Amino acid sequence: MKKIIAALLLATAVASLHAQTVPGSRPGSFSVAEGKLSGQLIDLQGKPIAQASVNLLRVIHDQSSGKEREILFKSTSSLENGKFSFTALSTKDKWKLKISSVGYSPKDIVVEYGSDSKVLDKDLGAITLENDNRKLDEVTVTGRKALLEMDIDKKVYNVEKNIVAAGGTAIDVMRNMPSVQVDIDGNVKLRNAAPTIFVDGKPTTLTPDQIPADVIEKIEIITNPSAKYDASGSMAGILNIILKKNKKTGYNGMVTLGADRFGGTNFMGSLNLRQNKFNISLTGMNMRMRTNTEGDSYRNSTIGGVNSEVNQDIEGKTKGMISFGRLGVDYDLSQRTTVSVAGIFVEGKFRPNENTMITTETQGNSNRISESERSFKPRGLQAGLVQKFKTEGEELTADFNYFGGTNNSHGTYTTNYLDKSGIIGSQIQKNIGSGDNKFMTVQADYVKPFKNGMKLETGVRAQINKLKNLNNNSLKARDKDDYEDISAASANYDNKNTVYAAYASLGGDLRDWVSYKVGMRVENSTYDGELINTNQKFHNKYPLSLFPSLFLSKKLTEKDQLQMSVTRRVNRPNFFQLIPFVDYTDSLNITRGNPDLVPEFTTSGELSYSRTHGKGTFLASVYYKKTTNLITRYLTQELNPITDKMDFINTYINANSSKNYGAEFTYTNNLKKWWDLTADLNFYNSKIEIDDKTPSEGMWTVFGKLNNTFNLKKNWNLQLAFEYQGKTNMPVTQNQTFGPPMNQAQSSSQGYIKPFYGIDFAIKKSFLKNQAASVTLAVNDIFRTRSNTIVSSGDGFYQDYYRLSNPQLVKLNLSYRFGKMDMNMFKKNKNQNSMEGIQMQ
Repeated sequence: MKKIIAALLLATAVASLHAQTVPGSRPGSFSVAEGKLSGQLIDLQGKPIAQASVNLLRVIHDQSSGKEREILFKSTSSLENGKFSFTALSTKDKWKLKISSVGYSPKDIVVEYGSDSKVLDKDLGAITLENDNRKLDEVTVTGRKALLEMDIDKKVYNVEKNIVAAGGTAIDVMRNMPSVQVDIDGNVKLRNAAPTIFVDGKPTTLTPDQIPADVIEKIEIITNPSAKYDASGSMAGILNIILKKNKKTGYNGMVTLGADRFGGTNFMGSLNLRQNKFNISLTGMNMRMRTNTEGDSYRNSTIGGVNSEVNQDIEGKTKGMISFGRLGVDYDLSQRTTVSVAGIFVEGKFRPNENTMITTETQGNSNRISESERSFKPRGLQAGLVQKFKTEGEELTADFNYFGGTNNSHGTYTTNYLDKSGIIGSQIQKNIGSGDNKFMTVQADYVKPFKNGMKLETGVRAQINKLKNLNNNSLKARDKDDYEDISAASANYDNKNTVYAAYASLGGDLRDWVSYKVGMRVENSTYDGELINTNQKFHNKYPLSLFPSLFLSKKLTEKDQLQMSVTRRVNRPNFFQLIPFVDYTDSLNITRGNPDLVPEFTTSGELSYSRTHGKGTFLASVYYKKTTNLITRYLTQELNPITDKMDFINTYINANSSKNYGAEFTYTNNLKKWWDLTADLNFYNSKIEIDDKTPSEGMWTVFGKLNNTFNLKKNWNLQLAFEYQGKTNMPVTQNQTFGPPMNQAQSSSQGYIKPFYGIDFAIKKSFLKNQAASVTLAVNDIFRTRSNTIVSSGDGFYQDYYRLSNPQLVKLNLSYRFGKMDMNMFKKNKNQNSMEGIQMQ
């Protein structure tokens, strides 16, 4: 079954390679002069029209029918000043502009340069759009965004089309995205490594499970970022989460209510106001989550010549709550200057409870009960300035980004020792922890285009990150009446990370439809930490590092494009990997950080080919990545200071290197008016070398996703999503948290994950006037197959660990959109467009 499905995925992706060329296309026409087409959209009062849709179509002669045909060449949106432009146009061809904007009558303009024309730049000047004064109930909006939009350097995933994730978090969204893998714990991987998460293009301390799906507009998948982006992130690139923003004059909003079969609920409300120079957006959401986990594990180990076996049967339940709020204000100081301020509030609490039956040869049977609570309160402030200049495309931006908050945890872990008569003794361990973090970035970017088509991008950035952790453990041993502090398992820890960076890149077009972008980023970073209990101090000053990037793109035809990129990136060890605190909460899973870790550096190369055929787009990429000083988990034997016996410690080390290479195929097509298809298939090999003496063999694996969206009659929508993950190495850079881990000891350099697959289904019905209301029913992991089985082995141990979380989760969500097209409440601009207050789905 699994092999058949994987083969079908591959066949779907590769099929587009055999697509026939559309009649009239000109393969190899490299000598055609390249032209530029530009203009400015204004209304009857002479004011610029922003965010209008401008489609450029190439008019060809169809030899089979003898008639003219129009083929979509490029699409764009008008800027705040109403201007738009297209480049790299054949001056020998005939073109047509199709312009449309909500509230205006559409307009078509035919453009011809003339075969003998020496004019390469054609400026259409001011283009006036007339108001469309039809009433709201007479207008039906039929356009829709594709689930996946592809560019040569990134993929853009439109979240509003993913009805499976309704009422969930960003984790649920990413689970159905191409190229992205999400395991049972919500750990996100991009090409089998942990990516950097951005929100609105900026670093954040928010994790994907703290961001509601209903506030996300789209997610950008950037597999090989240029020098413009923060160099951290190493092997995996960037996932940029773009939050919803209001671009329509008037007011509109949405209310969503939902629940699932395990008792989870969600509520989300949003309100947007836009008039004249102000844009105000308010979003609030509360989610109550219920998670049920089942699993088992087996470990065989040899310590000090003594062999032992441990079997565990695990049942876990977690109750959680997250509240999310965001208030944003944009103000236009002028047509070229905009300032923005936004505040973000997050508050969450989780109460995981776990019951584990343990059977050992040496210590008999026991029952371990974990009861804990973890809470967090992040706060964020974002401020920005955008300054546009007279020259189109010239822009200066300045951004300030702050996230900070506190977290608290406490837990009680009771181990009851059993015999045939019942409990014969108990050991109780308590853990109390707290901490706070402050994450601040200041960044400025400048873009300067030149008349010859070149464009300079440059910027500076400073990042300061402060973390504090307080953690205390006490133990009431078996047959003891009092608790004793465990100094070896308690830590008060402070640390500070700083990164200062600057970059510059230069891009443009050469002859024969070749584009280039070359850049260099310079970063300097330091790390300071202190164990307050022992006054131990740790300091690492990482030297000034250079991160070059090179992008080349060549148009083979107007439908075929080839791109090559080479970059260098870095991944610095995080707080939890560095802290030398030893967590003895789970005696079978002891963890400790390593303050001697150094950054890992990755050199990446990627070659991509894209082809557009009709309504379909095919993207094929081959990639290679080599990482030195790879940060990976490692299980070793050390002395346990509590028991004074040798024990297994799960820590982090810098491995010698790792290599990752593979090929990815992505295909998206609007096969019918009612059927959208997205397929993604990734073959890759990953290899980790611990040291020069330890042999290592690479592991080949396959990862694929198939997403079908059906837009049926009477406003019904169906979505069927499938994913398959073959046997693969474990992710190399998972964050480690304190308290009782919900997973067992594991190491990416010493283990693998067994294959699994999952199928999700959702159905949506829209109703009421203008389909303002909708109800969505979704089922995740229909066949209870999205389990996680980890096999680890190394010197003196073997472990097999299986878990399944929230299978066959049924979710029901009800949404209602509202809006007002007439802004009379502001008593200004009464001639505003009659439909600008409507949000299109």
